[in-house]
Amino acid sequence: MKKATKKEIQEIHKRFIEKYSDAVTELTYANAYELVIAVVLSAQCTDKRVNLITPALFKEYPSVYELAEANIADIKKLINSCSFFNNKAKNIIEMAKRVVEVYNGAIPLNEKDLVTLAGVGQKTAHVVLIEHTGANLMAVDTHVFRVSHRLGLSDDKTAIKTEATLVKKFKNDLHALHQGMVLFGRYTCKALNPKCDECFVAEFCKTKETFKV
Repeated sequence: MKKATKKEIQEIHKRFIEKYSDAVTELTYANAYELVIAVVLSAQCTDKRVNLITPALFKEYPSVYELAEANIADIKKLINSCSFFNNKAKNIIEMAKRVVEVYNGAIPLNEKDLVTLAGVGQKTAHVVLIEHTGANLMAVDTHVFRVSHRLGLSDDKTAIKTEATLVKKFKNDLHALHQGMVLFGRYTCKALNPKCDECFVAEFCKTKETFKV
């Protein structure tokens, strides 16, 4: 597949920043605790579905202290419409316990500590830091992976390698680029039936092939 030229990369960067400079996550949250939970639940699950689940969860468990003491069966009942809810229920309880025991109840806002929490890998940590602190980081979900491949920005086979390539090519404003590519992939450059007539970077598209990670 043809790769984007340096000039094309600069123009793609410029257009995404102009269009999505104020973009934020579509997950609903009130603080770092709620954000981490929402991002963990959103893995292989839609933000829309997560936003339907979390109000009852946060009402019942308003902080890590309540969640750390939770009965796993009760958590499963609250999140059972979410994909992989058994694993996620276990992880968010373990995460809460560690935050209470190691971080005095405060969600750590650096990657090194975030990834020590159950259910939090590099991508989740980056999403949290991008959203909560505006960190100059990139995170690659299925939408970012698809968009970056269709635009010839990456031909990497994994999300982690794609992330490294995007960081190297874009360097700056990564938080806005991440948010923008997620929204663009979700609503315009969709996996099936992409809305090419509404695309603001159509001339840079290399293929309509559906890429999955």
